[in-house]
Amino acid sequence: MSSIDLTVRSKIRSRNIVRCRERGIVLPTYAQMKDPARIHPKVRQRLPQVGLWDVDPLNLFRIGWHNDPKDRRGQFGPVNVIELPPVFSGTPARILALVGRWFPTGAHKVGATYGCLAPALVTGRFDSTTQKAAWPSTGNYCRGGAYNSALLGCESIAILPAGMSKERFSWLEGIAGEVITTPGSESNVKEIFDKCRELVDERGDDIVVFNQFEEFGNYLWHYEVTGNALLEALLEAKETGQKARGFISSTGSAGTIAAGDFLKSSIPDLKIAAVEALQCPTLLRNGFGAHRIEGIGDKHVPWIHNVKNTDMILAVDDEDCVRLVRLFNEPIGREFLIDSGVPATLVENLPLIGISGVNNILASIKFAKYFELTKDDIVLTVLADSMELYGSRIEELRHERGAFTINDAVAAFSSSLIGQRIDNVLELGYYDKKRIHNLKYFTWVEQQNRSVEELNAQWYAPEYWANTQTMAKRIDELIDSFNTEAGVTY
Repeated sequence: MSSIDLTVRSKIRSRNIVRCRERGIVLPTYAQMKDPARIHPKVRQRLPQVGLWDVDPLNLFRIGWHNDPKDRRGQFGPVNVIELPPVFSGTPARILALVGRWFPTGAHKVGATYGCLAPALVTGRFDSTTQKAAWPSTGNYCRGGAYNSALLGCESIAILPAGMSKERFSWLEGIAGEVITTPGSESNVKEIFDKCRELVDERGDDIVVFNQFEEFGNYLWHYEVTGNALLEALLEAKETGQKARGFISSTGSAGTIAAGDFLKSSIPDLKIAAVEALQCPTLLRNGFGAHRIEGIGDKHVPWIHNVKNTDMILAVDDEDCVRLVRLFNEPIGREFLIDSGVPATLVENLPLIGISGVNNILASIKFAKYFELTKDDIVLTVLADSMELYGSRIEELRHERGAFTINDAVAAFSSSLIGQRIDNVLELGYYDKKRIHNLKYFTWVEQQNRSVEELNAQWYAPEYWANTQTMAKRIDELIDSFNTEAGVTY
């Protein structure tokens, strides 16, 4: 059972090759996204002339974690990572977080969308000359999809809830062919699925829906690219005697958490912890609700979540995230942190942490406290985006709550950050995992036409996930062949 369809449709593939030749597009491979040293020297020489967010096909080669941390004139360097010291986290364990700000579009979801779109292009499963790519999302995924579609010369449809941040919509208006809003906000994923079905019923083969919650290109991109980046950052940072104890990730579409599967293949006793909002505890308590942590979508279990390999559920109160967003970005909060001993260099970098990143950091602190980790232990997590995408939320909070005061800073730091508790945590036994896995039935079998047989294969057949995890090499071969036939020179 192949989770990514690599069957070649020759006629459509040929049309895609002509399109890329006409537009001067070369597709990067997984090998190049993991290791930019493999990128052709002429590409690396030209990249400093291209801004990080420019709609230029060369920026396809910036889909990775090694970009120089600058918006212009950047090339490549070490994996972008920040470390959160004990004076900040309240735990002696080292917390390392990959930084997604330095991807094109300012968020790592652009990688997941490429992982879905590139195999469809090189096999001919998607026709870039006649079809529109639809990107259902709670925010960053449709941004990344619209951006990659523009780079590749494809028409796009961005689908996202109406309640997402203003920054998402204002940017999309200039990139996406269409922007469609659905009711609600972060937790309203089903409404997005319903809109996709409506579009398919209306337009038929004119569109292809790249649903991040079921597209294994999303899983594979994070398994290969994010997983390798995390391991590289760990090996670079760890000292003698230190060991990685956990990988912490919001579930969202279950793309990023796939990096934990990669890490566990190298560090078998590492624990993978899935994070969700306490206000919508679907995994923790079969619960539902709405919350304010943009970027982590809920009320269902994504099809691509390898639940059997997840060890723990951590639920974070969205009020803690809101308080810390202000602490990290309001002038009084930043001054307070420096006065409290937090290094000024870290405070300077706190805007690199978006709302879902705050969520992941708080969950990492919970994890470290729960297991009583020491200075010899390392916790790994990911910052999907930055506050650049949420500036309007700061203004809204000022309007709702008034000016941020020193008392607010003290309360947020002592209660929401270093005072983070170990409540709303669940270590998963065999049947806890099976309970969560079984929740997929109601979304994917009853509503989205997936089969019970495949659902059972995800649980009972180890090769189901192993087969997906080994597909990058074959996709790279298809990309190389595609590029050769397109004949675009650097």
